[in-house]
Amino acid sequence: MSGPQGTQVAGGADFRPRVEQLLTDILGLMGFPARLDLQDAADGSLSVALHFESGPPPGVEAGKRSQVLDSLQFLLNKMLHRPGVERRWVMLGAGGHPEPRPRREAAQAQASAPVATVAQVAAASAPAQPARTAPAPAAQPARAARGAQPAAQAPKAAAAQQGPAKGSETDERSVQCEEDAVLREAVRKLAEKSASLGRFYAFAAMKTEDRARVLRAVEGVGGVKVAAEGEGRNRRVVFTPAKPAPMPKRSMLPDDDEDDVDA
Repeated sequence: MSGPQGTQVAGGADFRPRVEQLLTDILGLMGFPARLDLQDAADGSLSVALHFESGPPPGVEAGKRSQVLDSLQFLLNKMLHRPGVERRWVMLGAGGHPEPRPRREAAQAQASAPVATVAQVAAASAPAQPARTAPAPAAQPARAARGAQPAAQAPKAAAAQQGPAKGSETDERSVQCEEDAVLREAVRKLAEKSASLGRFYAFAAMKTEDRARVLRAVEGVGGVKVAAEGEGRNRRVVFTPAKPAPMPKRSMLPDDDEDDVDA
């Protein structure tokens, strides 16, 4: 199928077979083959549900987004969308089709729309109240004495009602979990490699228990600092060598001039 001035359209007759073949090859190389269910989405994109044959990869859960799935989706769209080809996005979901995401234009219009404050809504919906007469001066000190809190206790009471601050993460070193001998050996080798070569490494898309196992496994390894950083699904375990070494120029990756895929 061809578009204006002979450009190839990504949504042509060969688009679905290309997507299916690329995904099958990538998942096969990863060691996690899956049955693919392709479906046209309402926004014009192609939705693909991945039904893994022998369980999903680490960090992937059915019906949830993950760094592994986002990275696979980004890679797939990069391989499909070449210069001179009209783009048609491919969205991936684990165990089912992903939920449609709002278009960028709609999200920007929604963000720029005026939003009424809670006070404005309450003022508009509240019925008219008759004017109240001022209380007698003698009653004011007694009411203040019964209902008021000391100034020093008011902030503490408000903080107790609000609970813990948002974005706070669990300290993995305090998590109790069983030791994994295979993971411990692999992690210690990576820590020693980071210290000897001066390279930075990181583990992403891990559960809290696995991050706790990693932090316990590296105890006693010198020349490297290992800590958990980030929040939510972006939280990772980072290996920071005491003496970082610069990367050789010949191993630098080339710049990618293509536009980023809106994953």
